[in-house]
This record gives sequence, C-alpha cells and structure tokens, in this order.
Amino acid sequence: MIPNDIAITPDLIAAHGLKPDEYDRILELIGREPTFTELGIFSAMWNEHCSYKSSKKWLKTLPTKGPRVIQGPGENAGVVDIGDGQTIVFKMESHNHPSYIEPYQGAATGVGGILRDVFTMGARPVAAMNALRFGAPDHARTRHLVSGVVAGVGGYGNSFGVPTVGGEVEFDAAYNGNCLVNAFAAGLADADKIFLSEAKGVGLPVVYLGAKTGRDGVGGATMASAEFDETIEEKRPTVQVGDPFTEKCLLEACLELMASGAVIAIQDMGAAGLTCSAVEMGAKGDLGIELDLDRVPVREERMTAYEMMLSESQERMLMVLSPEKEAEAEAIFRKWGLDFAVVGKTTDTLRFIVKHQGEVVADLPIKELGDEAPEYDRPWIEPTVPGPLAADDVAAPADCGEALLALLGSPNGSSRRWVYEQYDTLVQGNSLATPGGDAGVIRVDDSQGNATTKGLAFAVDVTPRYCKADPVQGGRQAVAECWRNLTAVGAEPLASTDNLNFGNPEKPEIMGQLVACIRGIGEACSALDFPIVSGNVSLYNETFGEAILPTPAIGGVGLLPDVSQRVGAAFANDGDVVALIGAAGSHLGQSVYQRDVLGEVSGPAPQVDLALERKTGDFVRPLIRSGTFTACHDISSGGLGVALAEMAISGQKGASVSLDETAGPVHAQLFGEDQARYVVTLPEGELERVESAAQSAGIAFTRLGTVGGNDLTVAGVLSISVANMTKAHENWFPVFMDGEPG
Repeated sequence: MIPNDIAITPDLIAAHGLKPDEYDRILELIGREPTFTELGIFSAMWNEHCSYKSSKKWLKTLPTKGPRVIQGPGENAGVVDIGDGQTIVFKMESHNHPSYIEPYQGAATGVGGILRDVFTMGARPVAAMNALRFGAPDHARTRHLVSGVVAGVGGYGNSFGVPTVGGEVEFDAAYNGNCLVNAFAAGLADADKIFLSEAKGVGLPVVYLGAKTGRDGVGGATMASAEFDETIEEKRPTVQVGDPFTEKCLLEACLELMASGAVIAIQDMGAAGLTCSAVEMGAKGDLGIELDLDRVPVREERMTAYEMMLSESQERMLMVLSPEKEAEAEAIFRKWGLDFAVVGKTTDTLRFIVKHQGEVVADLPIKELGDEAPEYDRPWIEPTVPGPLAADDVAAPADCGEALLALLGSPNGSSRRWVYEQYDTLVQGNSLATPGGDAGVIRVDDSQGNATTKGLAFAVDVTPRYCKADPVQGGRQAVAECWRNLTAVGAEPLASTDNLNFGNPEKPEIMGQLVACIRGIGEACSALDFPIVSGNVSLYNETFGEAILPTPAIGGVGLLPDVSQRVGAAFANDGDVVALIGAAGSHLGQSVYQRDVLGEVSGPAPQVDLALERKTGDFVRPLIRSGTFTACHDISSGGLGVALAEMAISGQKGASVSLDETAGPVHAQLFGEDQARYVVTLPEGELERVESAAQSAGIAFTRLGTVGGNDLTVAGVLSISVANMTKAHENWFPVFMDGEPG
C-alpha cells in the first residue's frame, strides 16, 4: 500500500505532470504541503486532459449558441432541439493515448466513455461514429493497431447495441507513434427531461452507481496529457478495461432511475474518475462534497485512497439523490445487478473532503480545484502558408484512367468496408444510410418508441494535410465538408462537436496550429450557422518529439423533417443527367492526386469561400427534398474524378461525361479539390428548370453527361469499367489486413 504521508519531492511532482510553478500555486491555494492523495487529485484536475489549460482561452472564441441549442459546452454533452419536444444529445471525445498502448481496450473504453457522456444527460444512445487515424501502412505497428482498434470499437458498440452509422479511417506516417481514436455518440431525449451535473441542495446523499472500482486506469488522464517516449510500455496499467454488458445495464438502470424523479444531478466517472465527477458536481452547484471511501465498492483488496480517487474503472456514475427516493433508487440498481452505495453528502462548506479508514486524506477548496486550474496564454507563431501553385505547374499523369484507379485503390482512397462490416450498423432497426456514403441517416422514434417521419444525419470530417499547410483554411474546410456531407443527403445541418487533436502546445509552432485552426473553425461555424455545442481537446500527441498532423475533427448532426426526402450518392437511373454544381476543378495543391499519384506534397490548401459554401448548400438542399435530384455526392479528396467513380461504384452503374477543355487542364478538372461543390443526378425533364434556378441564384451549374452503361467514360480522357473500379476500390484494405505482420 502507498501511504498518504509519502514525501512530496520535485520528482514526484513532475511524475504527476505538474510544473514547479503549478505546484507553487497549489501551496498558495491550500497554505500547506498537500498529502499524497491531494497531489493526485490536483494532478487529475489540473492536467491538460481535464482542465483545457492550454486551449481554454481560444475555445471561448467559438460560436456555441443558436436558436436550436439547449445546452452548449460545459456539460457531458451538447443538447440541440429537433422539434416535437425532442432533442439530440451528442459529443465527440478522444481516446488516443490508451489506444496506442492497448488498442482493443483503449478503443473499447473510448466508445464506452462517449456513450456514458450521452446517457448521463438522460438520452438513449441511437448512433455512433468514429474517426480513426493510423501510421503508414508499412509501419511495424500499423496493422496491429488497426486490428485492435477496430475490434475494440466493434466489440463494445455491438455488444452495447448502438449502430455505428459513419466515420473515417486514414493513414499517414505522422501518426506512426500516436494513433488517433475519436469516438462520437448521439442520443435522443425529451426536451423537458435533460439531466445536468450541477449538484443542488445541502446534506443530500452522493451515490456511487454501476461497476466496482479497481486499479485499472489509475493516472490515465495525466498519462493522456503527456508525450510518449521510451517508457510507453510502463503506461499499460493506466489503460482502462471495459465491459459493454455492464454498461448496457447501467444505461437501462440510469434511464429508469431518471424517470422515477430521484436524480438531482448525475455525472459520468470518466477521466480522473471519482475525483473529477465529485469535484465538478460540487463546484458547479457552489457546494462542498464529503466522500467516505470506505463505502466505495471495490473489486481489489487493500486499495489506497489515492488509487480509489484516480481510478478510471469503467461503467461508473456519481449522483446526487433525493433522500426520500433512496430505497426506490437502490432497488432499481440492484435489479439490474449493479452496485449502489451512498458514499458521501453535499455540504455548504465549499470544501472537498475525502475520508479513508477514519482519516481525512484530502481537504481542499472545491471551487479552486476546477476554477483555479491554470489557464495559459501560451506563446504561438502564426503559421507560414505556402505560396500559390498553378494547375499547369503540377504534372499531368501519363494516363488519367490509371491515376484514377490508383486513387481508388490507395490506402486512403479505398473502401472502408473491411472496417465498417465489423460494426453493427443496423441494430435498433432505424438505420437508413449506413457507413460508406456522405452521411449516416437514422429514423427518429418518438418518446413512446413509435416511428416518426423525422430523420437525423451524422457526419465526421477533417483533412489534416490542409490543416498542416494552412490551419485557418484547414479548420474552415473541416467544418465546411461536414456541413456539405449533411447537406448532400438532404439534411439541415443543426450543430457540431469538435475533437481537436494536436501535438505539444508548449511548442509555439504547434500552439500556432491550434490557434489558427480554431480561428478557421469559428469562422466557418458562424458563417454556416453550425454552432459547436460540445467537444474535446487532445494535446501532446507526440512521440519522441514528432507531432501528429493537426487534426481538428468535426462531427455534425443534421435534421431531415421527412426522412423519405433524402438521396444517396449512388447513380440510380439510366438516362439521368449528371451535373456539376460549383466551379470546374483547378486546385491541385495539397491534393491526394499530388500525394498519391505524383508522390509529392506542395502548394496551398484550397481556399474555403464560406459565403459560397452557404449559398451552394442552401441551393442543393431544397432540390433534394423536393425529389428533383436522384443522387448527390459532395466533392472532396480526389476531386470530381473520384466523386464520379464513387457514385458509379455505389450504384454499380456507369456514366458518360465530358469536360470543357476551355475550363483548364484536364487533370485539374478531374482531380482538383476546390470546395463548395457537389455532383448531382436528375431526370432530363428537370434540367432546364434547375439550370435556370442555378443561374438566378448565381450558382455554377454544368451538365456533364448521362448515367448508363457499365463504364465510367470521360470523353477523350478515360474509360474504366465499373467492375474494375470496384475491384480497385474494395481490394486494398482486406489485402493489407491479410498480409504478413510488419
């Protein structure tokens, strides 16, 4: 056992992730040297993962309000009105460091944690997504990490019973030593039944709910706030172990308990476990909290106060309970086979007091633990942006058809079917569009479980290579592409959540990336009425000083008032007109054509004209909802050529199209990654009306050709059979995963 009176040394302070000046601030706040348990509590509350001390200043600049926003950042998840007295509750969060150390459990507990964030608010989870990034395919650990992470995501989500409706998987050498696992979850709740974490009332019982506490995950939040080095294997014990079946029981017990009227406040025990949940509940309510650790259900012998306070064992909640409902509440949890223990009470002292074996092991000012966490204005350098790159200065391929096949069969351009077929995409029976398209779509049930006409769309996007070249434009593009993907299925984008993954913020160039990306994100969210209602910041994603690409993933939710008024990306009907909405392609800087065909990366990221994005999306959406368009697909990585190929593969139908030779180099038209663009199909009889409407709206609209046949043909440029494109697209991932270990 670790005694509580252990000597506090500079080495011990550093091992807890605290800087010398931060420790001096602790001494100033409490007027004495902390106990060992108190040092652990401060390290948990003041680490980067929990306090956002490097990013808080900049996060405050993001737009978080809107007519549909009921709850913005600051709670377990954001809450957005979807009409008829219903809300969608959602958030995205990272589990990067644990997933690199122990991929299965790291990813599984990432899914478990984000699901708890949602149902802690009183919402039943209805959809999940994930954004995964791994190192180069030929790196020794990549295949092992992909296998473990995908199995962990599927193992937890499938067992819990939530459909995975979307996501993304990418490879880049920048993630060789630090993969990214960003998990998203959304749930439905009645607008008048949202539960918050703010404790209310003095002398009320503080109740521990769920699974027992073990030693898994002790110090996990502190580990997640540091770079990796040669001690990485020593950090394996800081990875939590998940049990999705217990979490499913916890969900049902919590929702039943909430319906009973017993819950005053409730908080998930996530990062920093019992410490963070108790402190946040008390501090938000301007109350003190007193805990007796002898009452905490444990699954291991001789656990110390330090271990219990910092354990990140999964499937646990903390609640403030109406005293008269205690017996009823306990009966509910016992019925579901879960622990229920009164472990403390609320007080009016504004102190956080922790007792163990009859001794006070922590007595700290509760508001200062959270409110007085350091908030840094770290030095930062404005990123240098590459100069212009003309399309003519980027070499054309010897064969455009071979170039297109190379993109379709590349590690980042190939089908992700191998991944998403390991996920349950149909559980709950409401999935209408599953992974592989622009956005996942589900049907919405009312509060009685009856189907409605409403639907919800979900997408997650970011293009890290753009963020590296130009963080402002990259931040804008992440938001714009997510917004476009929701629009492309006919949904009205409602609100977003962010997961900001960056390197070491103590390096001015990395901090500059963070500041500039947040600036771009804020500009785009404001221009597109797409407020950020929740999110997560993950910093120190570095190994031996090598940072990941700046990766600010954006997850978005959109509303379909009538779910029958939606389209997919697949070519649907022979004879339909294929049209381009938006300008001809011309931007090849930072394109996948440049990277994966030519083997080089140069030039600027594409510019994102937010007014044009808004105007174009608002033009496309009503035409989808009116039934005019029979297919729609946004243009992103790989440009027009890849968009057309994906539509052909999805529908197993070809098309014959032509390019305007006066509109610029053919390879730029095919592979340029200019923004604010969609490919649509529509009946011939609708063409004149839509062309006229586009002209009136000031939207570029170009007839490209016609759906039909078994080949994708670009006149005078390429002709490839749908079968060959499908083979190229589908083969890379299974061949890679079946290969010999690296």
